[in-house]
Amino acid sequence: MPVTQWFTDVVPPRAQRDAPLLVNGAPVELGVLDDEVEAVLDCTGGWFATQRWRGIHLDRLLGAAPAGARSIDVISTTGYRRRFPVEQAGELLLATSAGGQPLSPGHGAPRRLVAPGRRGFWWVKWVAAIEVVEDPPWRQPPFPLQ
Repeated sequence: MPVTQWFTDVVPPRAQRDAPLLVNGAPVELGVLDDEVEAVLDCTGGWFATQRWRGIHLDRLLGAAPAGARSIDVISTTGYRRRFPVEQAGELLLATSAGGQPLSPGHGAPRRLVAPGRRGFWWVKWVAAIEVVEDPPWRQPPFPLQ
């Protein structure tokens, strides 16, 4: 599986990648990472790869969405972000491994989003924060502008 980034996104320094995950502003431990999904990473650059991804589904990580929640923002240590409908939390996986191996830094280690059925630019690498928000999922550019 090739290593690619969206536009100017580059692998962040190790200290930045290894920072604790923030969920709604609070640091969390991931706990048991036993969810698996086979998904096709379809890169906008013209290649695709089918992998078995392992991690935790966002619905298990986030729990019940608060009243008024409409979206989930997934934010990289680089500032790159994508927004998803809160109803899709059970389809989204925060992955720590692919193909039975831990993710490499170029593939988003220590954690990346797996968004089955979506193009590669939706698969946020180096996930630093996940926030449940009231904004609608469409309130973002159709393609990342960064």
